[in-house]
Order: sequence, then structure tokens, then C-alpha cells
Amino acid sequence: MVHVPVLQKEVIKYLTPESNQNFIDCTIGEGGHALAIIEKILPKGKLLGIDWNPELIRELKIKYKKARFKKNLILVYDNFSNLKEIVKRYNFKQVLGILFDLGISSWHLKESKGGFSFLKNEPLDMRYNVTHFLRSSKSCDGLTAEKIINGWSEKKLEKIFKEYGEEKFSRRITREIVENRKVRKIGTTLQLVEIIKRAVPSWYRHKKIHFATKSFQALRIAVNDELKNLEKALPQALEILKPQGKLIIISFHSLEDRISKNFLRDNSKQGLLKILTKKPKTPTKAEIFINPRSRSAKLRVAIKL
Repeated sequence: MVHVPVLQKEVIKYLTPESNQNFIDCTIGEGGHALAIIEKILPKGKLLGIDWNPELIRELKIKYKKARFKKNLILVYDNFSNLKEIVKRYNFKQVLGILFDLGISSWHLKESKGGFSFLKNEPLDMRYNVTHFLRSSKSCDGLTAEKIINGWSEKKLEKIFKEYGEEKFSRRITREIVENRKVRKIGTTLQLVEIIKRAVPSWYRHKKIHFATKSFQALRIAVNDELKNLEKALPQALEILKPQGKLIIISFHSLEDRISKNFLRDNSKQGLLKILTKKPKTPTKAEIFINPRSRSAKLRVAIKL
């Protein structure tokens, strides 16, 4: 699958990158937004690209090893919740724009073998920061979707499906999981999909959005602690930005968007930011047609005062 960066025109429009300026892409993924920015900041501008998956960073390093802008691109394997430490480590200064694209990349769904997709039979892992090699080994350190599904209490499971997934049938799904795991461990994505299928009403199985979407989303958010990482990163981004620097956040989930919206609002009231998007920007019908997964994207922008 070709990676299609979401709201790319809007990102460039608001960032307004120019020659010799420096930017940070906190979720570089497959490099779609980053490449568009780099083209604008040559010859001496730099882009610091961060991703929590070592395989994605490795692939980008190989892909751009001989690119004309290779010296302009700094690639870092780390969690953006460590943003200040990363910037300090690489002595990255004069930052005029920071981008957070919080959507899961096509690579994770199609190539990672990490259990992110409900359409493929894979181990229930969902860790962003683990390569396929480590997933295949006997060692399974860290929280995984399998550990949550098989080990968390019914109450705790229901809570993540309801809050992180906004799943209306969270109770029914949780009960079905608990009953099934008494018989045998739930270890694969398709096992879980079948359980969800049995738990939800027949009409729910035939909606436009797949009936397992929200449950898988909830597990992914829980495994990677995505909401807390965002809460940690945003104040660091504000501190790092130069005055007149732009902060752009693209969210795909109402809780992510709420965190972003509240952060921008609170800092606007304190006179630290000016919000440039009174209402979040969303994809056009044409973009959604080309990239259906962009449909829930919301882009918010603020400028540091």
C-alpha cells in the first residue's frame, strides 16, 4: 500500500516552511509529510523526524541514504514523549514548526505483522516499538494486546473498550472475551474478531465501518499509552518552539482531539499561543475518496506568541 499523508496541503499551508528553517515531525512514519517539508527548507534547513518503531526509521535511512537532502534529515528512533531530551541530544535548535500526525500508518496495518489489522491473522501484539523479529522471539516483554485480553479484569477491559474505543457494545464484547478465555487463550487477531462478531448484533456487523474497528483501536491505545504520551509531549513542544513557530496536531480519535483542543485553549488563555483554527480542519470529500482512513482526521494549529 502506498502511504498517503493526511491533510498534506493543509500542513504545508499552515507550517509555511521556507529555505533554511528547522522543523520537527514527531511521527515521521513513512515520511510523507516530512518529504513535503524538506523540499521547502533546502538547502540548509533541517528536519528532525521521530518514530517509535525502529523498523520504520531503519527503512527511511535506507530509502534516503543517497537522497540529495540526506544531510537535512535527522532520523530518530524514540517516543515523542521524550521530545525535549531528543532535541537536546541532537542539539536541534531554532524550531519553527512541530507536527504530530497521530494516525496509525499503512505500514503498521500492512507490513508490521504486529496484530494492528483485524483483516489479517497475526499475533495480538500491537506494540509500536517492537520489530517483527522481536515479536517472533520467545521473549515478550512489555504490555501487549494479548496480555490485556487474557489478563485484565472484566471491569478494566470494559472500561478501555468504552473509553478508548467509544464502543457502544463494550459490555457485550467484554463478556464474550471473558467467557472465551476461560476455555482457551486468545492469541490471534482473527480469534478476537470472531469473538467480537458473536458479541455484537447482526446489523452492527454490516455497517460501513468494520465491527472490530473500535475494539482494536482501544487495545492499540492502551498498549502504547498513546493518550498519556500526547499529554506529556505537547508542553515540551510548546517550550521548544521559537516565537512565531507553529504547532500542528492531526488527531483521529475524539480523546486525542480533546487533549489537543484543551491544551491549545488553555495556553491561548495564558497568552502563550494563538489558535489559527477556530474549528478543526478536516479532509475534503476528494481526499476521503482517495484515502478512506483519513475520514476521521482533525487538524488543529496554533502559533507560539
